[in-house]
Amino acid sequence: MQSKAVLTSTEIDLILAAARREAEANNWAVTIAIVDDGGHPLGLLRLDDCAPVSAYIATEKARTAALGRRESRVYEEMINGGRTSFLSAPVLQGTLEGGVPVIVGGQTIGAVGVSGVKSNQDAQIAMAGIAALAS
Repeated sequence: MQSKAVLTSTEIDLILAAARREAEANNWAVTIAIVDDGGHPLGLLRLDDCAPVSAYIATEKARTAALGRRESRVYEEMINGGRTSFLSAPVLQGTLEGGVPVIVGGQTIGAVGVSGVKSNQDAQIAMAGIAALAS
């Protein structure tokens, strides 16, 4: 039987705090969502002045990254590259850049999704949050 790491409330707090610092350092109003490897919500933070819809979008970006075990931008690139039939893929609704998997020991244990600014900026915030785990 294999073993794998899991995200605990300690790691959730670290990721949210680091991602929040990155967003606030750039004056970006975003929502940050964290999910486990099955796409189930573990943490959510919507910063002041961020649109309510971003809470839904950030969660779906995170879920897409966790279930697909890759950044959500990969799906956006596929669709933009002409594979529009991928829009009908079940469950994956956050096919925009900004969802980043949390990988430990080669295994995806969850993901972070961010929504509220440009997609590459969303991804920057998610990566900053995940980087806090290495500290």
